[in-house]
Amino acid sequence: MTDDRLAAWLTALVDAAAPGGAPARAGLSPEMALVRRSMPSGAELALAGDVVVKLHHPRTDAAALAARLRAVTVPGLAPLWVQPMQREPLLAPDGRLASVWPRVEVLVEGADNHPWAEAGHLLAALHGAEPDGTLTKALPAQGGPARVERALRRVRALDHPARPDLVDLGGRLLADVTTERPRPTVVHGDWHLGQLAHTPEGLRLLDVDDLGVGGPAWDLSRPAGFWAAGVLDDAAWETFLEAYREAGGPAVPAQGDPWAHLDLPARCAVFVATVRALRVQPAHSGDPADALLEACSRM
Repeated sequence: MTDDRLAAWLTALVDAAAPGGAPARAGLSPEMALVRRSMPSGAELALAGDVVVKLHHPRTDAAALAARLRAVTVPGLAPLWVQPMQREPLLAPDGRLASVWPRVEVLVEGADNHPWAEAGHLLAALHGAEPDGTLTKALPAQGGPARVERALRRVRALDHPARPDLVDLGGRLLADVTTERPRPTVVHGDWHLGQLAHTPEGLRLLDVDDLGVGGPAWDLSRPAGFWAAGVLDDAAWETFLEAYREAGGPAVPAQGDPWAHLDLPARCAVFVATVRALRVQPAHSGDPADALLEACSRM
C-alpha cells in the first residue's frame, strides 16, 4: 500500500465529510490540500479545511474505540465533548483505524489566561455524568496504571544518570496503583489543557482515545502534580480546584485538604511526564523537564 493511496483515501474522506457537502479543500492551493501531522502518541492527524481525520495508533482496539465514539454522543456526555462527524471508526487503507472530527480551536498549554475555572466545571460535569448504562459498561478501565507501566518500561532503556532512581520510583508507584481501589466514574483518561477546545457552544473535551471508567482523581493528576512540582502556578491550580469543587466534582472532598485523594495519581503523572520529557529532550534541557526531574528526586 503506497502513501499516495492513503493520501487519496484521506482526501476523499475529508471532502465527503465537509459541512454542507462543499469540498473541505475549497480555496486551498493544491500543495495545501491536505496537511498531515504526526503526534507524539503515535497517532496522525490529517487536516483539510474544517475537517480533521485522526489516524489512531496502530495498536488501537477497534471495539474500544467504537464504544468510546458512541459514548460521547449519548445525551449525558454529548454536551461536554466535541462531537465526531461519524459515530463509528473507519479502516484506513494502511490498516489503521480512523475517526472524523470538526476542526476546532485547541487550547495551547503554556499560553496565558487559560480558562481554568471553566475547565474545572467541565471536568466535574464529566465525572458526574451518568450516560446510558450499556455504553458505560462497554467502556474500558481508565489507563492510568497502564501509563505508569509503559513509562517504567521506557525508563529502563533510558540513557540518563537519573535512570536508576527513576526505575526505583516507577516500580514503587506501580505497586501502589495496582492496589488502589477508587470509586469508579466516567473519566477522560488523559486530561490536560491540550485536550480542550474552544467552540461556539463553549469549552469542550477532545480526544476519546483514553475515555473509560476509573478513579476521577486521575483526571486531576497532571495539574495537581505539575503544581506540586512548581510547574503550574498557585493561582491556576487554586482556581481550577475551587471550580471543580464548586461544580460537585467527586474526585476530592468539597472542603478540606484534597491531597490524600490526589497524592498517588499526581506522583504518577509527574513520573510519566518526566520520562516523556527525558525521552524527547536532551538531558541538559530546561523547564519543565528539569523541574519534573527534581520533583521525582524528591519522591
